[in-house]
Amino acid sequence: MKFFQQLLVAPAALGLLIPLNASAAEFNLRDVSNYSDIEEVESISDFSEVYPSDWAFQAITDVTRSRGCSALIPKGTISRFEAAQILNSCVQDVAQLTELEARLVNEFRPELSLIKARVDNLENRVNEFEAGSFSDTTTASFSADFAVGSLDGLADKGEQTLQGYYSYGIDLSSSFTGEDSFDVSIIAGNTGGAVEELDLNSTSDKLTMDGISYTFPVGEKTTVFFGNGVDGSSLYSTACVYGGPSNTLDDCGNVNAALAPGFGTAAGASYEIGDGWTAAFGYEGQGADADAGLLTDEGTDAYGGQIAYSTDSYGVSATYGIIEADGVNDSTYWAFNGYWIPTDNNSIPSVSIGTEYGDHDTTVDTTSWFIGLTWEEFGPGSFGTAIGTKEATLDNADEELMYEAYYSYPLNDAMTITPLLFVKENSEAGTDDVTGIMVKTSFSF
Repeated sequence: MKFFQQLLVAPAALGLLIPLNASAAEFNLRDVSNYSDIEEVESISDFSEVYPSDWAFQAITDVTRSRGCSALIPKGTISRFEAAQILNSCVQDVAQLTELEARLVNEFRPELSLIKARVDNLENRVNEFEAGSFSDTTTASFSADFAVGSLDGLADKGEQTLQGYYSYGIDLSSSFTGEDSFDVSIIAGNTGGAVEELDLNSTSDKLTMDGISYTFPVGEKTTVFFGNGVDGSSLYSTACVYGGPSNTLDDCGNVNAALAPGFGTAAGASYEIGDGWTAAFGYEGQGADADAGLLTDEGTDAYGGQIAYSTDSYGVSATYGIIEADGVNDSTYWAFNGYWIPTDNNSIPSVSIGTEYGDHDTTVDTTSWFIGLTWEEFGPGSFGTAIGTKEATLDNADEELMYEAYYSYPLNDAMTITPLLFVKENSEAGTDDVTGIMVKTSFSF
């Protein structure tokens, strides 16, 4: 029974009467005429109040005591409506009315009928509210980030000035069968300048739909998804446990093979092979571009697959991706990732590594790599550091690296403070490396 309905008056005593040997659920007002054998008493229906000297007052007192409703025993003069409310509250759940209770119901029939009418009206309003209310199968989670930071090495982006930014996100998740998931992400933010490296949203302060997708099982081992604004690799299980706050190194070296080109429309599937093994397929295309479309010579498509093996202490994955433009196989990528988690993660960090090789038809080949270390219990928080290529490096070109270190300190379950220090190399002559320091405060609720 719904909570509101539990608070309402049960039909058993909402102005309905029954013969003395019938159940409370059967009696109605028309049956009052059947009580011709009941001893006639002086009616008080012509009076607006019930006094302690009235028979009804003493009868209500006796009923409340016999039914265990002592808290409802009237004190002093009460109105007829108050008397009806006491009677209704005390006998609404009884299986059978006594003769005295039936006489009281007959006496306060108008007031009980009014209570019933009000309850029916309230039930209708509750039903209308529930029909148009927020789905009881939908959950919402919210997050907000505030970041302040300073940058040294880029004079045209506020060098050495202290800058502040924010990011806000709403994630809605619904289920229609108990096994599927319909997910919507809404974001807003103004990230840029000194904190452009942080994993924050940048939407020019506008509330924007970030992604919408539907995930559902097919059989016992296969899961399928499709959506817009999400990566084709949404069901991938890349073997990496490093969770740094930057946008550069959070891909764990899997820069292009993991299918995140941002084309718009995506779909994919995963399959549980068993014994820790999984396989997945992903696709992204320009389905929202009328001049391109999906799987056409005019559009650009990305697709690929991954096979992964994971346990509680280690895991590996191999990822293959292809990006085609104008119907030509332009770029092919291979990425390999692995992680290891020690038994004692206090003094020994977990290790994540990754590397990717890109074969391009029209340009030279590319490589990228990454190494990340994480101490999950470093004092009251966790500490991590990583090094890797700033972006995919062209063959025969000078390699540009990024270094970072962060400390994540949870003040409580909903608030975390994360200082970050990073250095981005620049190999171009006459340019300095970029050094940044910033602090991000994250809220989740």
